[in-house]
Amino acid sequence: MAVSVLVDSNIYIGLLRRGVDPVVSLGDWIGNGDLVICGMVRMEVERGLRIEKIRRRVAGFFDVMINVPTTNKIWEDSTETAWALGRKGITVPAQDILIAESAAAIGAAVLTDDGHFSRIPGVHMLLPGEELPDW
Repeated sequence: MAVSVLVDSNIYIGLLRRGVDPVVSLGDWIGNGDLVICGMVRMEVERGLRIEKIRRRVAGFFDVMINVPTTNKIWEDSTETAWALGRKGITVPAQDILIAESAAAIGAAVLTDDGHFSRIPGVHMLLPGEELPDW
């Protein structure tokens, strides 16, 4: 079974800032796995791109990925997670919870170097440089 990975916006942004093409880098890294996108990651990445040519290339890459639609269920799960974490005194940005719940909805891991994701229960978190799991 192919591994599905939702790549967090901080990974795309970090690659682009270093002058690394995320299309090539992530395409090579995922191999036979599946790259996943959700609307929140797409918006976070594309809104910061200044050069239209780069924006079109990245948007085209996003267009061919598996898209996780933000359903009512994902919103409900995100709200429940935020509430439960808040009762424990843990504050995680809402967009990170939404990204995590989008990945969870299809059984995908999240590739990120954002420590907030480690505070969200049930997230299969991958760090940059980590090998893909064999699920």
